[in-house]
Amino acid sequence: MADPASYRPQTGEIPTNPGVYRFRDPHGRVIYVGKAKNLRSRLNSYFANPAGLLPKTYAMVHTASSVEWTVVGSELESLQLEYTWIKEFKPRFNVMFRDDKSYPYLAVTVAEKFPRVQVLRGERKKGTRYFGPYTAGAIRDTMDTLLRVFPVRSCSAGVLKRAQASGRPCLLGYIDKCSAPCVGRISEEDHRALAEDFCNFMGGEAKPFVTRLEKEMAAAVAELDYERAARIRDDIVALKKVFERNAVVLAEGTDADVFALHEDELEAAVQVFHVRGGRIRGQRGWVVEKVEDSTTPDLVEHLLQQVYGEEAESQGRLPREVLVPAEPSNAAELAEWLGGLRGARVDIRVPQRGDKAALMSTVRDNAEHALKLHKSRRAGDLTVRSQALQELQEALELPVALMRIECFDISHVQGTNVVGSMVVVEDGLPKKSEYRKFSVTGAAANDDTAAMHDVLTRRFRHYLQEKAEQAEAARKPGHQAALEAAVAVSLADTTTPAPRSKFAYPPNLVVVDGGKPQVNAAARALAELGIEDVYVVGLAKRLEEVWLPDSDFPVILPRASAGLYLLQRVRDEAHRFAISFHRQKRGKAMTVSALDGVPGLGDSKRKALLAQFGSVKSIRAATADELTVAKGIGPSLAEAIVRHFNPEDGAGVPAVPAINMTTGEILET
Repeated sequence: MADPASYRPQTGEIPTNPGVYRFRDPHGRVIYVGKAKNLRSRLNSYFANPAGLLPKTYAMVHTASSVEWTVVGSELESLQLEYTWIKEFKPRFNVMFRDDKSYPYLAVTVAEKFPRVQVLRGERKKGTRYFGPYTAGAIRDTMDTLLRVFPVRSCSAGVLKRAQASGRPCLLGYIDKCSAPCVGRISEEDHRALAEDFCNFMGGEAKPFVTRLEKEMAAAVAELDYERAARIRDDIVALKKVFERNAVVLAEGTDADVFALHEDELEAAVQVFHVRGGRIRGQRGWVVEKVEDSTTPDLVEHLLQQVYGEEAESQGRLPREVLVPAEPSNAAELAEWLGGLRGARVDIRVPQRGDKAALMSTVRDNAEHALKLHKSRRAGDLTVRSQALQELQEALELPVALMRIECFDISHVQGTNVVGSMVVVEDGLPKKSEYRKFSVTGAAANDDTAAMHDVLTRRFRHYLQEKAEQAEAARKPGHQAALEAAVAVSLADTTTPAPRSKFAYPPNLVVVDGGKPQVNAAARALAELGIEDVYVVGLAKRLEEVWLPDSDFPVILPRASAGLYLLQRVRDEAHRFAISFHRQKRGKAMTVSALDGVPGLGDSKRKALLAQFGSVKSIRAATADELTVAKGIGPSLAEAIVRHFNPEDGAGVPAVPAINMTTGEILET
């Protein structure tokens, strides 16, 4: 661990202006981003008495090896830049509010030609409007009921395409839960208007639709059209059923998000009720680990910054009021920023009395229960995770903490389709965005040890190459000007992340699936590249023993060891990832097509030919002029296809049918 005194800047070098600062580790990775009204005062607080810092802050300043800062013109700019960099770098020591569960949302894909209603979880997508979150049961009932009144398309792209090709709608079109734009029962404009009505209703504008339907029902009764009146009556009942599911808690017309939190010294639980039209339309919750000695106003500031930054980027709807348990110190700047995202004024308030204060108390009770539940379920995970990493470090006698572990595995079937996998674990948790796959060919595919040597060599050669490029860029005269320009771009555009490097960060520990031969092969690959600060171990499956390079005897960890369990989980994840890639590659190799040998005929043009003619048999029978009808097939390529199937004077290749090599099935017809 680094000594903070080794990189502490001189006090006189630090400006007293507002700005944003970043701590970096020895590999250049940003591990913490913060902002301050007075940079000098804030940064000095990290170095004045490191021993008196909170445990996680102490770990942060000792993990870092450098600190840098950027001066901005105002607190609003520092707020924007801090959010941009936290989103871009995802620093491991920053407070990150993560949902305590994956909530389902009712989503409308307004960017599509025929907007689709569906239930979505996870990361939000551009061009889609979201409503919720809801519980899983409630959202299915809501969607099923509303499709009766607003029969918007809800089928997948594949079902839509098949219906368009066949001219027949799917089942929902026959039972009047889809207006069937796929077969022209409704025009594109009318279907989009129907989707807008659906969005408006879900946005809280229920009364206009109910009133309109009541007038239509009265008109139908006046015309003695009782069947139509009965259908409209049922639609009104359905709309009221959806609308009245949500309890009225505030005055009609109130749009607000009500936040409350419950915290202790280490963690905080946050709950929010989304109130639209005076009714609770959704609820979300987060649990966060505290990094610094954060006060409640600090937590509220970070919460609003992250939650509404994501809402704005996914075209979410921000409310007119944000009710919080404590007013952040920069409430005016936050309100101005949120107002810019919403396009209208946003009020940040602390309710003191009345219905809003009573609702805040209810939300606070939910937060308290959420923290208790989290601790009962997850406290053991935090303890075991830390214990596992510490046990491994002590058992392997490593001088560094295991912040990042990478595990490699080789998969093949009798030496064919050889692939390698790399999985990454940071702080004991998998980081799937850093997983990598390798195809192994040539002499390296002869055996497992050669393949392991090849994969490790390629992975760390990329790391050394990127490290050299970064060092070269830092030596260029215009590097500082480019950095300042990047900061200006970050301030102007808070939605575009910088491109991420694939292999920029080395692990502290490399784990290979295998015993002594695989470990020695991996160690040899690192030694040939001159890498000495990365440690290698292997986990053999037979007795689950841990092998070290050039060791005649393995390290035996207790069967109940948390460290052994962590290694097993990492090894199994690498094996799963390698098997998945191997099956994918083997599946592609299993299908042999008679069109594979045509020079200049790639995958997309092959698909275009099959789509146009239906089978290889029809393509073989077609003339060159007929082949040019297919998309992307020119005269010369058409002639090459004809020569391929009708070789002249022995040229070309024999015409063979397309065969699935697994089943023996002929695929040409």
